[in-house]
Amino acid sequence: MLRRDFLNFLGKVGVVSLPLGIAPFGLLSSCSNSKQTNDLKRLGIEPSTEDNLILIDGLDYEVLCAWGDSINNVDYFGYNNDYTAFIPIDNDSAIFWVNHEYPKPLFVSGYQGGLKTKEQVDKELYNVGGSILKIKRTQAGKWKVVKGDKLNKRITGHTKIPFYWDEAIFGKSAAMGTLGNCSGGVTPWGTILTCEENYDAFYGEAIIQDGERTTSDPFLQYNKYYDNPPEHYGWVVEVNPLTGESKKLVALGRFMHECATIQELDDGRLVVYTGDDTNNQCLYKFISDKPGSLKEGKLYVASLEQKKWLSLDINDNEALKEHFKTQTQVQIRTREAAHFIGATPLDRPEDIDIDPITGDVFISLTNNKDKGNAHGSILKLHEKEGDKSSLEFDYEHFLTGGPESGFTCPDNLAFDKKGNLWFTTDMSGYLVGVPPYESFGNNGLFVFFRSGPHQGQLAQIASAPVDAELTGPTFSPDGKTLFLSVQHPGEYSKSLKDLSSDWPDKNGAIPKPAVVSIQGPFLDSLV
Repeated sequence: MLRRDFLNFLGKVGVVSLPLGIAPFGLLSSCSNSKQTNDLKRLGIEPSTEDNLILIDGLDYEVLCAWGDSINNVDYFGYNNDYTAFIPIDNDSAIFWVNHEYPKPLFVSGYQGGLKTKEQVDKELYNVGGSILKIKRTQAGKWKVVKGDKLNKRITGHTKIPFYWDEAIFGKSAAMGTLGNCSGGVTPWGTILTCEENYDAFYGEAIIQDGERTTSDPFLQYNKYYDNPPEHYGWVVEVNPLTGESKKLVALGRFMHECATIQELDDGRLVVYTGDDTNNQCLYKFISDKPGSLKEGKLYVASLEQKKWLSLDINDNEALKEHFKTQTQVQIRTREAAHFIGATPLDRPEDIDIDPITGDVFISLTNNKDKGNAHGSILKLHEKEGDKSSLEFDYEHFLTGGPESGFTCPDNLAFDKKGNLWFTTDMSGYLVGVPPYESFGNNGLFVFFRSGPHQGQLAQIASAPVDAELTGPTFSPDGKTLFLSVQHPGEYSKSLKDLSSDWPDKNGAIPKPAVVSIQGPFLDSLV
């Protein structure tokens, strides 16, 4: 049933509409699969499999920038936009950062099988990394890219990026490019943290067994033309959006980083939370030694059983000294070190955000099919006495996914100005409509209300186009615009003539990832 039909139905039976233009789905079902969701009622739009970006009444969207759009005289907007960040310049202009995670070779380079040419590899490498854009608010209140602005530039899989570390990383002081750029963060001094996640698809992964190193075969064949070691990828990269100057932060460890959520302590030191987005991998925290720098400090990994952060400093652990020769080895083989000292394997820890009201740390655990967990949950972690530098914590599952709660596979998180929790979902496109996901439709955007007339209720705000995932939610400082990435629409298209999506241009056009700006009375009511 479409939302408008449902509202008409409610009108006919005499049910009073709720505020904010949200249909009262709680009349149809409620959730009872965990302590945290016993009284949860689902509001908002119904699940949809339509090939469009569908929003609740009271919101509209415009495409801010789509794959292939020119941003200056030589560069264009990359593929598979993910994390976004808004850095204000003044009230009506900003620097806008966008991650580009990975290419779809069919669309990006025309690859349809066999050995890729170097030209195809180079084109795909160009389309990953990130875009730096200047955006400006019009008199009508809409945000637009200032095309050709001197601030507009690209960071790609070809950009030379040094390692921010005193020792070489696998023989070199710099890497060729950044790739697999998933989520990220913003430092207090206005630089971007962009995270390299599924790097193994590009140059494979290094495997250490019985002291011998081998590498796995990468999916994208880039090593046929560029002999880049896997150890050069899997880092958090700091980018100066004014200049494009970048560096790989070795101190934060190497693994499939989903995000890097940063908090400044009272003494100016920094705490960075980051998760390893793979089944049975871990949650990490870095505490810097000095204010304003992410070069030196200690990396910790969470043990939920002990409710403690365990040090990955080789000097704090005799077992690490027996297993690794140097701290640099620990940084490169962080996963191995974490499991070696007893860290807790988690269910794909993805995005992390900090509650502006309580200071608690929220972590999305997307799912873990190996353990029979198809729907995931959102974990809430409370540092002892609210101190982010503490090495002790408590935790609970804040929301649990499933048919009763109305969402599955939580991914990116964001808090609005009133402390409401927004999150997107990350269900693979080929699983839509397949058990146990048949009731969810396409991926969506949800909000959990923390206050007001809908306190304690969950609303679905948006439904993505076919095969797409909604990612990178970012609010403008005034809270009246939500920027959102529509990533990989039509990802499972079989050929250029057999497309599963034609969003956003429609009429049979090749689908394009794009960032949209969302505005309307619904957001205005939450400011």
